[in-house]
Amino acid sequence: MAVLKTSDLYVDDRSALPVYQQLREQILHAVARGRLHRGDRMPAVRELASQLAINPNTVNRAYAELERDGVLRVARGLGTYVTGGGSRDISAHRTKLAELAERFVAQARVLGFDAEQIGRAVAAQLRRARASRGETR
Repeated sequence: MAVLKTSDLYVDDRSALPVYQQLREQILHAVARGRLHRGDRMPAVRELASQLAINPNTVNRAYAELERDGVLRVARGLGTYVTGGGSRDISAHRTKLAELAERFVAQARVLGFDAEQIGRAVAAQLRRARASRGETR
């Protein structure tokens, strides 16, 4: 049984998404990528809040929504555990990503960019995002 490291989660102060949604999406993506599995223990609310320098209520809200969606199970006094894949939510996120990509490509095309230029711009942005989070790959 693995424990998600708090260093795997981060808060992007520049994001338009509320912090609880950022956490929720990061946890969903960790499940979707197979970094979290059924039975894995999540960091304690206070521990995660302290590490991210955010209010514990924010972590509670993210965990509560994930519990409602069937991704987490909160056992009072015992911890929070991954219960499943939340495939319905993951599927919705993938659909949203495809829609964002479609709009982005359409807007870039209107501005006169070709597929290669668009691909390079996306790759450069992904490198910047990884670097800002300290990722190596």
